[in-house]
Amino acid sequence: MNSSIKIGMAIVALLSVTYSPAQIKNALTENVKIYGNCAMCETTIEKAGTLKGIAKVDWDKDTKMALITYDQEKTDQGEILKRIALAGYDSEQFLAPTQAYEKLPACCRYERGAKTETVRTETMDHGTMHAEHGSSVNTPENGQDENQLDPIFDSYFSLKDALVRSDGPSGTTQAAALLSVIKEVKMEKLSPETHMIWMKVLKGLTSSVEQIRSAKDVGQQRNHFGALSDHMLQLLKVAGQATPTYVQHCPMYNDGEGANWLSKERTVKNPYYGAQMLSCGKTVETVQ
Repeated sequence: MNSSIKIGMAIVALLSVTYSPAQIKNALTENVKIYGNCAMCETTIEKAGTLKGIAKVDWDKDTKMALITYDQEKTDQGEILKRIALAGYDSEQFLAPTQAYEKLPACCRYERGAKTETVRTETMDHGTMHAEHGSSVNTPENGQDENQLDPIFDSYFSLKDALVRSDGPSGTTQAAALLSVIKEVKMEKLSPETHMIWMKVLKGLTSSVEQIRSAKDVGQQRNHFGALSDHMLQLLKVAGQATPTYVQHCPMYNDGEGANWLSKERTVKNPYYGAQMLSCGKTVETVQ
């Protein structure tokens, strides 16, 4: 066989292995309709929806159908379509924010038609986004509202203070309050960047708070506070706060693995040990 043919076959084989959906574990493949126009749309849609080793999207510009393969233990169809919507492309499940659609190149501005007349908005219910009729979509007139995240940070700091005091009942109350304000966030009012991080952390954030709320004692609450703090830090770095927030670290917690928390005070008050080792830890980062 000609050597050039052998090389060509080897390249094809390599590409088929590299991009094969079979490499995605726990794979589920589904067909969904995503609106778009051209080859540039195809590139954007596939890039927005694809995550290496987790999800792959193949979109056809003629049929407007996408073949989505994903690891069902790490993501789901909704999360993939949300990312694509944030890139400016409608699906049957989610409308793209108006700002994202208007940023598309002229050749990519597909006809939205009745989709924009049947007004829908994305709302939150226990971490799941779904369409509701009769509400207005996010428009420049409606504007963005990052301040709606402030009650989440306020409730988190109140929960942290309860753990510093080793006050389990107060911790339960503050966790319930935090869960309540999480559910009140209107995702369509967040900026695109914050929107993306919010989608990324929401499931884990909600799960951590629910576990703290249902914990039987302050020790169990502390077991879930580290994960909650990690999610809050991701949100803090994109949403910010009006005043500096200190990222503090306890090196001894969890058998020496350590754990972080957020504080509005520079003085260390350890929520993982309370009065037992109140000053154990240090500030490792300041988020302005």
